[in-house]
Amino acid sequence: MEQLIVISALGTDRPGIVEALSRAILDHRGNVLDSRMTVLGGEFAVLMLVSGSAETLDRLEADRDRLAAELDLLITLKRTRPRDLQGAALPYEVEVVAMDNPGIVHEIANFFSSRKINIDDLHTGTYAAPHTGTRMFSLHLVLSMKAEQSVSELREAFLDFCETRNLDASMTPKR
Repeated sequence: MEQLIVISALGTDRPGIVEALSRAILDHRGNVLDSRMTVLGGEFAVLMLVSGSAETLDRLEADRDRLAAELDLLITLKRTRPRDLQGAALPYEVEVVAMDNPGIVHEIANFFSSRKINIDDLHTGTYAAPHTGTRMFSLHLVLSMKAEQSVSELREAFLDFCETRNLDASMTPKR
């Protein structure tokens, strides 16, 4: 029976980390179902959802310390189960752009959390604005809304929330 484990790894960025980690998973007869990988500062970070037999997951867990030392990564493993998707959930994408300032992520997360709306995916970054060089902030997130929630009411409340904070935002169905 197929089981699931989440692998997180963090280490100094260098070429070959993805190849080495995915090879180790394959060598243990695991299959990468989903992943997120990025470089933050000089560090490489990865999250992977891996499937395999109970024996495969046992071997990955037993081999974690050796693999971490060999790859020079901090590695964490956590067994999990398939996501429970009770009820219809509507995916919506939110985009926000603004001049960078502390607290934007927290305020947006609090806006949705206080309404019991799940954030499924979140990506943020900063960049220099053309011509002025002002540091800008961008946010992209994917929400799961319950079908009984009013999209138009939520969108209106969110856009009002953003306007009071001078955030340029949009909220659209995920395609």
